[in-house]
Amino acid sequence: MEDDKSKNNQNVDPEELSSEDRKLERAPSSVSEGDDSEGSNTIVDGIERRGVENTMEEYFLKYSMSVIIDRALPDVRDGLKPVNRRILYTMNKNGWKAPHATVKSARIVGDVMGKYHPHGDSSIYMAMVNLAQPWKMRYTLIEGQGNFGSMDGDEPAAYRYTEARMDKVGAELLTDIEKDTVDFRDNFDGTEQEPVVLPAALPNILLNGQMGIAVGMATNIPPHNLGELVDATVAQIDNPEIALDELMKYVKGPDFPTGAEVYGGAPMRQAYATGKGSVVIRAVTNIEERKNGRYNIVVTEVPYGMSKEGFIEKVRELVLSKKLDHIADARDESARGKIRIVVELKKDAFPKKILNQLYKMTGLQTAFHYNMLALVDGVQPRILGLKEILGEFIKHRQKVVRRRTEFELKKAKERAHILEGLKIALDNIDEVIKVIRSSYDDADKQLMSKFGLSEIQANAILQMQLRRLQGLERDKIEEELKQLHELIATLEAILADENEILRVIKEELIALKDKYGDKRRSKIINHEVGKFSEEELIPEEESVILLTSENYMKRVPQTDFRKQNRGGKGKRGMTTKEEDVIAQILTANSHDFLLFFTNQGRLFRMKAYEVPQASLAAKGTAAVNMLNMHPEEKITAIIKQGDAGANGYLFMATKKGTIKKSAIKDFFNVRSNGLIAIKLDEGDELKWVQETTGENDIVISTSAGQATRFNEKEVRAMGRAAMGVRGMRLRPKDEIVGMDVVTDPKQKLIVVSANGYGKATLVSNFPPHKRGGVGIKVAAVTEKTGPIVAVHTLDPLAKEVIMMSTKGQAIRVAMKEIPTLGRATQGVRIMKMSEGDSVASIGIVLPEEEQDKPA
Repeated sequence: MEDDKSKNNQNVDPEELSSEDRKLERAPSSVSEGDDSEGSNTIVDGIERRGVENTMEEYFLKYSMSVIIDRALPDVRDGLKPVNRRILYTMNKNGWKAPHATVKSARIVGDVMGKYHPHGDSSIYMAMVNLAQPWKMRYTLIEGQGNFGSMDGDEPAAYRYTEARMDKVGAELLTDIEKDTVDFRDNFDGTEQEPVVLPAALPNILLNGQMGIAVGMATNIPPHNLGELVDATVAQIDNPEIALDELMKYVKGPDFPTGAEVYGGAPMRQAYATGKGSVVIRAVTNIEERKNGRYNIVVTEVPYGMSKEGFIEKVRELVLSKKLDHIADARDESARGKIRIVVELKKDAFPKKILNQLYKMTGLQTAFHYNMLALVDGVQPRILGLKEILGEFIKHRQKVVRRRTEFELKKAKERAHILEGLKIALDNIDEVIKVIRSSYDDADKQLMSKFGLSEIQANAILQMQLRRLQGLERDKIEEELKQLHELIATLEAILADENEILRVIKEELIALKDKYGDKRRSKIINHEVGKFSEEELIPEEESVILLTSENYMKRVPQTDFRKQNRGGKGKRGMTTKEEDVIAQILTANSHDFLLFFTNQGRLFRMKAYEVPQASLAAKGTAAVNMLNMHPEEKITAIIKQGDAGANGYLFMATKKGTIKKSAIKDFFNVRSNGLIAIKLDEGDELKWVQETTGENDIVISTSAGQATRFNEKEVRAMGRAAMGVRGMRLRPKDEIVGMDVVTDPKQKLIVVSANGYGKATLVSNFPPHKRGGVGIKVAAVTEKTGPIVAVHTLDPLAKEVIMMSTKGQAIRVAMKEIPTLGRATQGVRIMKMSEGDSVASIGIVLPEEEQDKPA
C-alpha cells in the first residue's frame, strides 16, 4: 500500500528509471525470420511476435514508473503524493474548508474517486484519515470529526460515519491556485482538469514528512518544525551558497508530533547532507516514588509511530518470559490527549537499570532511518539533502509568485483599461448616451469610432444600464484607476527583478511562521546514543541535597523552596518515616562532586545529579540503593569536593570530640565500595567533615551553647587509617552539634536552636584557644529556645538560609532578616514551630555564580 512505512531504502539510478528507451534499446527490435529467440520481437505476415523477456521488461518498467510517479512518491515541491493532492484539491474546489461546516467523508471520497483517483474508496479514505491524525502529521492538513482512529492502531470508523473539512495549514498549500500559478492536466477520463502540483506556500515535504514504498525504492522523511523550516528557507534565500552547518543552526532536527527525545550527532548531519542517515528516538520518562516507597517508571512522550498498547503487551511478554524482573504491572493512564504510561516496579528494584532494559528491549527507543527520496520536476526520483530540498522549494515558489504576479498584472491592466474607457464615457456622457440611443445595431462601432475606444471598452459601456452610466462618480473611478496604476507599477517592478520575487517569498513565509509557528515538541540531543557521557545530558541547576537520620536522600531544585520572612511556618519539605528527621541540608550544583562520609568512618563519592531528584513532599531514596554501604552503616556528613584544591585537607570531627586532618589528595581515587577515612574508637562515630586549606581556624560547638575556636595547624596531617586527637572536652550531658571552618576573621556564625530561634554572631567574639578546651558561650540556652542544633560559619556572600524541621517543614529566609547579636544572647524567632516539632538542620544558600565553581 502506498502509505506503508518504508522498509526498503535501496536506491535506483534515476536516469535508468526515467527513460524507458534506455531499457528497450538493449534488446534488438527484430531478428531474422524464423528466429524464435525468447527475448526477441519479430514481424511475420504483419503479425508481431513478442518475446516474453522483452514484453515483461517493457511492461514492468511502465508499471514501475506508474507506481513511482502516480502513486507512491511525493513531489518535492508540495510534499504530496497524487492521492493527497487530489483530496485537498477536491475539498478546496468544493469549498469544504473553514468556516464551512464539515461534510461527510463518504462525499469527499466519492468526489475524489469519481473525478480524479480511480483506485478504490478504501485507499482514498485511509489517505484522508492520515492527513487528519495529529499523532502522524506534525501539522494536520485535514480537520476530522468523529472516530479517526488512535495512535494505538485502532481503525477509524467507516467513512459514512465521519466528517471532515480542510485544515488551515492544508488550505495554505492551495493558496492562489485559482490565479494560474500551476499547470493543470486532464484527469483519467479527460472530463476534468487537475493540478500537476499545488502552489504550496510552505515546504510541506519537510513540514509533515512522507513515507512510501515504490517499486525498487522507498521514501522516509521525518516531520519538522514550521518556524525552523521558515528560518532556514529565508537564510538560504539570503545566501544561496549557505553551508549545511549554517542551515542546521535553524533546522535543529526532526520534530515529531509525539515529541520524545531525538539523538542526532554525525548520522543526523549525514542525513541532511546526503539524504540518507538515521537518528535514535527515545521516550521521555520520569521515575516517580509511590507512597509505599516503591517506584514507577512513567512515560509521558513516546517515539514516533509507537503504539502504547503494543508497548504494554511487550512489557508483559518480557515479564512472563523472565527476560525482565522487578516489574509488577504496566498500564496506560493516558487521558485528554496527554500520554501517561505507568510501569510499576516491585520492591528493591533499581529504576534506572530497568529503564535501560526497557530502552533496549521495547519500542521506548527506536531508530528513524532517513531516505529523503522525492520526485524532482514531477518525474525524476532523486535522493535529496536538506539544502537541495529547500532549493527546489524556493525554485517552485519563484515560479508560483511569478505566475501569480503575471496573472494579477493582467487582471489589473484589464480593469484599468475598462476604467479608462468609463472615464472617457464620463467626460462625454451626453454624447455617449445619444450615440447609444440612436444606434441599435452598431452602437459599439459608433462608440469606438467617435471616442477612440477599444472593443472591450465599448462593450463594457454598453453592458451598463443607462441609469448607472449617468450615475457614475468621477472621484471613485479616478481613485480606483490611481490605485490600479500603483498596483501595476508594483507588479511590474516585481516581475522585472528576481530579488523582488524572493523578497515576496520571504515576507509570505515569515507571515505564515507568525500565524502557524509553534514550539518544538521533540528535544534534540546532538550526540549519538552510547557515544556521550550521562553527565552531558544532565542540565546544570542549583539544587538542595537533603539527608535524613534514617539515611534517605533526595535532590530538590533550589527554586522549590519558597522564600519567606523570618517567623513563618514554612512549607512541607519532606515526608519522613516516623521518628526520622532531617539530618543535613547541602546546596550544590547538579554537576558538583559530593563526598559522603559514614558513621563508621568510610567515604564514598558521586555526582550530585546521581542523587535522585524528587518533589519537596517525597520521602527520598534510601542511601543503600545508591552506595555500597554495610547494613548498619549510615551517612553522617556530605560535602562538596573541590573548593580547597588538590593541596587542601579534609578536617573531621566525631561525636565524642575527636578530630583529624588528612590531605585531600589521599581521597582522589574513591572506589565504588568506599575508602576508610578515619579509624574510630568503639562507640564513637564520624559526624562532621569539612574541606580546609591548612591555614584555617576551626570552630566546634555543643548543644549546651559552648564553642571553641583553634587553628588547624595544631593538628598534624594524618593518614587515612589514623584515629585522630582530642578536639574539645565535653561537660556532662553535653554533646557536639557542629564543626565548621573559619575562612575569614570577619566572618559570622549562624546559631540556631531547636525551637526555631537563631542569630548571627561575629567569629571575632571567639578568640583562638588551644584545642581540647571546653570553649566559651556561643548562645544563651533556655527552655524557650531549646538546645542548640546547628552552628555554621557564614560565607560573606551568603544570602539565604534554608531550615528544616523534624516533621519535614521547610523555610527559606534571607540572611538580612537574621540580626547580628552578642555571644550570650538567645536570638530571635526565625521559624515558628508546631507543637512537638523542632529544627533538625540548616543549609546555607550562596549566590548562583558562587555555586558554579568547577569541582
